[in-house]
Amino acid sequence: MKKILYVILEQWADWELAYISSAVNMLGGGKFENKTVSLTKNAVTSIGGVKCLPDYDLLTLPSDYGAVILIGGMSWHNENAMQVKPLIDACIKSGKVVGAICDACRFLGSIGALNGAKHTANDLNELKQYSSYTNEQGFMHRQAVLDNNVITANGTAALEFAQEVLRALLVSTEEQIKGWYDFHKLGFYNAPMPEM
Repeated sequence: MKKILYVILEQWADWELAYISSAVNMLGGGKFENKTVSLTKNAVTSIGGVKCLPDYDLLTLPSDYGAVILIGGMSWHNENAMQVKPLIDACIKSGKVVGAICDACRFLGSIGALNGAKHTANDLNELKQYSSYTNEQGFMHRQAVLDNNVITANGTAALEFAQEVLRALLVSTEEQIKGWYDFHKLGFYNAPMPEM
């Protein structure tokens, strides 16, 4: 079973994690295990006020994970977030899937992790303020981008981000992933019921 590590910091965006983790469980056929990571093992509170007790902190991470997904939120600009950098560096070096949405994209830009892939974020100008970001030509004005095992999305693209994570990890067939996305994006009455 392949572990997917979701990094959540204080004031994490609960809806961004919910779409991905539920789709992984529904479409993944038991091949994946969703696990949360934070800076400590203390409870972390979401933007919606939901408390989550992380499965791991940065000192107790398993080695058998297939992806690290940075869930957006209000704390990626804080200095403490830099503690996540070694995890991202190791993940990129080993070719594992790395994903980031909303402010977490800014974090990836600040550590130079977007320099080797096409990407998106909330705003190109936010990325350009960091001297370690050198890939302005790789920025794409799209909801979500998957390139070189790096997935990025702006803060309004939780469904698109989830879809690209599902694709990158080969969670299910393209047809099932598209059906899941269409059902949630278009709504109950406008999209055919997806096959699970």
